[in-house]
Amino acid sequence: MSTQTDTSSDTVVAGSFEGDLRRYLRGLGGLLAFLAVWWVGAITTQPSYLVPSPLDSARAFADLFTTSAEIVVPVLGSNLVLPTGLAHLAQTLFHYVPGLLLGAACGMGLGLAMGWNGALDDWLRPLVRVLRLIPPLAWVVFAIVWFGIHHTGAAFIVFVGAFWINFYGAYGGVEGVSSDLTDAASTLGVERDLSMLKLVALPSAAPQLLTGFRTSIGRCWMIVVGAELFGAPGVGYEIINASNNLAMATSVAYMILISVAFLCMDVGFRLLERRVLAWR
Repeated sequence: MSTQTDTSSDTVVAGSFEGDLRRYLRGLGGLLAFLAVWWVGAITTQPSYLVPSPLDSARAFADLFTTSAEIVVPVLGSNLVLPTGLAHLAQTLFHYVPGLLLGAACGMGLGLAMGWNGALDDWLRPLVRVLRLIPPLAWVVFAIVWFGIHHTGAAFIVFVGAFWINFYGAYGGVEGVSSDLTDAASTLGVERDLSMLKLVALPSAAPQLLTGFRTSIGRCWMIVVGAELFGAPGVGYEIINASNNLAMATSVAYMILISVAFLCMDVGFRLLERRVLAWR
């Protein structure tokens, strides 16, 4: 009996390994195919600077870490010398992180409140529907007028983007809480709204909350780069600055840097998400 069980277990493990290996090989094949198409496009496009080759882009990416740049740390006012790529990435993070975290917190807070309180939902739903239609980058002109071309203005744009993504994640999560759960909690003595929200609604909506935040991590990278194209310091500004000088390989290098930064953040958050939702 135990021999048959061990054999079945080994078969499952082997099948899982083969499936994972097959997926990795397919992913590698897709990446190699993309590089091949990129290389062909680079050697057939004239003038040559329009589409830099993968090799030229790799060299430009390496150059981001062989030279150094000095930046000013906001609030502290101190100077910091880092490799060029990391220096400009840090400038982006100075407004990306505060905008993301504050926008997510406010969006989740309002989403939870409106999803749980029907009267508040009735009051604010028309306003939400109107404001939600405005793209985050449409607020750039106001950000420049209100805060200037600085970290605060770019952080405001990121805030707007993060707010709506997390708002709808929280709103949908709380609104979708099963009545069976609330009825069971009431039977067990949970009566106050705040207690019901804390003990029932939040745990039930946790997957949607985390999914919304994870989505905002990637979406806000696109938003922050767009905001920096108007002059705020950071990776987005360096992309447009390099393209103005026809240094397209450098622009691609900064695009790769953004991808690497997002990948690291996404992997880290997925690990955190698994720990938080381990009870499921």
